[in-house]
Amino acid sequence: MYGTTRERAATRTPADVAGIRAAGRVVWEVLEALARAAAPGVTTADLDRLAAARTRELGAAPAFLGYHGYPATLCISVNDEVIHGIPSPDRVLEEGDLVGLDFGAVLDGWFADSARTVAVGRPSPEGERLLAVTRAALARGIAAANPGRHTGDVGAAVQRHVEAAGFSVVRDFVGHGIGRRLHEPPQVPNFGTPGTGALLRAGMVIAIEPMVNAGGREVETLDDGWTAVTRDGSRSAHFEHTVAITENGPEILTLPEGVPLEGA
Repeated sequence: MYGTTRERAATRTPADVAGIRAAGRVVWEVLEALARAAAPGVTTADLDRLAAARTRELGAAPAFLGYHGYPATLCISVNDEVIHGIPSPDRVLEEGDLVGLDFGAVLDGWFADSARTVAVGRPSPEGERLLAVTRAALARGIAAANPGRHTGDVGAAVQRHVEAAGFSVVRDFVGHGIGRRLHEPPQVPNFGTPGTGALLRAGMVIAIEPMVNAGGREVETLDDGWTAVTRDGSRSAHFEHTVAITENGPEILTLPEGVPLEGA
């Protein structure tokens, strides 16, 4: 899924990064529309249709639809669903739900990928804290993504913040390189030891995506073959950005210039 172990992570030219940034702007626009639309009474299939329509309007194509057979434009994961939830007309959002919105787009052959978890209406205090901790964990992971450091530094920064808050980091799924394909080397775990893992070099582009559970870290996949849920039924949150490694530090390609990074 992420390429062979012998495949070297690509480094991109400034023009390449600009192409990924353009795809990233599409991803951000679609997620903004979805976040506004997530309300009580809306179905996850409604949100999927909105994502598909907005992607077409922006001149891009969905990255997930058909990927390894995935049947939808959007991954929508509600409450105890961690990632890869399949939209359904039977899944109606309710007040207090936590809804993970994971979306990727391809534009002119360049891929970008981002995710955010939003609350439907007013979240519970624990739900609000889970969202805040996961947002902040992503910000810390991004801050660690500098040339000369390693993927283990990114994962360690995420893990430290999450576990200090009493939550757990999912280990079955990880971040990844991205560019001409949705998933490229290197893998970017949300846990690890500083100084270990793949070396980060200027020009690399990676997707950093903490998946954080309120309870234990264990997950299992439902019979649909896609939806991953927490084994103990606890709620989960997921935030992600596509990030370029530059000599001047990490540059977020799925966040428009001037828009602050939440949790930083």
